[in-house]
Amino acid sequence: MGKAKPHPSDYIVPLNMNGLQGRMLRMSAPKNHQQEILFIYGHHSSLERWFGLMQNLNRYGAVTMPDLPGFGGMDSFYKIGEKATIDNLADYLAAFIKLRYKRRRIVVAGMSLGFVIVTRMLQRYPDLTKKIDMVVSLAGFAHKDDFKFSKQRHFWYLTGARVFSLPVASGFFRHVCLSPLILRTVYRHTHNAKEKFEGLVADELEEIQKMEIRLWHDNDVRTYMKTTTEFLTLDNCKSKVDLPVYHVAIKGDRYFDNHLVEQHLRVVYSDFTELATLDIGNHAPSILADAKAAAPFVPPKLRRVLSKR
Repeated sequence: MGKAKPHPSDYIVPLNMNGLQGRMLRMSAPKNHQQEILFIYGHHSSLERWFGLMQNLNRYGAVTMPDLPGFGGMDSFYKIGEKATIDNLADYLAAFIKLRYKRRRIVVAGMSLGFVIVTRMLQRYPDLTKKIDMVVSLAGFAHKDDFKFSKQRHFWYLTGARVFSLPVASGFFRHVCLSPLILRTVYRHTHNAKEKFEGLVADELEEIQKMEIRLWHDNDVRTYMKTTTEFLTLDNCKSKVDLPVYHVAIKGDRYFDNHLVEQHLRVVYSDFTELATLDIGNHAPSILADAKAAAPFVPPKLRRVLSKR
């Protein structure tokens, strides 16, 4: 019999932070690679969604990916009477790093919103820059103007997110709009979903719809909507981070203007290096991406930098 294919459940352990129950994925370092890599996922995420990418990063060190409050099935900040703000998520991440790593140095990689949280954490806790060997941005951003949305679309996205971040409205959204029937018949025709589902055959469409339903149900609605309002009004350019940033951009990213992203990251970080502009057609790997499909998101230049540490 062949070797069993790795499964996320083999690496997931419980996580209890500040009274909030969640999970954490932890992959030990391979032989001759002792560095620690901390990965912070973005919106609409779970540990399972990013397992393929973690398998790629694991070649260069131990990999840790914690749930964020309100994401991936973890309890939300609202359970303990707090709001799902970028500041609170940054404080949570700082506490996680201080508890988990103590005297160890780390490489921190953030995907999209995850990178926003990493940046805010380093701005709020500049002492943590001493623990970090490298900051990696995977399609990260720093300012609301980085979005390519028209003013009209930006207005409606922001208005909708503000409304559905309210308790009653979020309950309606969760129990009505996110019913499996609605998601199967309506969601696939929305602007963003059309690109995700384009070109899929019947079996692939069924699998991706199942995963989409799971992600929508695992992510707390109020957290999703509140963080949406936060990044649609974001300005992370108000204070500096005394570290260089290594950035991976997406050619034709449907969300971000790469030129503006670079300008803003140069304002925030002490230095900026673009490792690659990936011509892959999507902002992120498919939600079903295995290690092979996720491999392009760890481009050759990033692999070389990680392998030297």
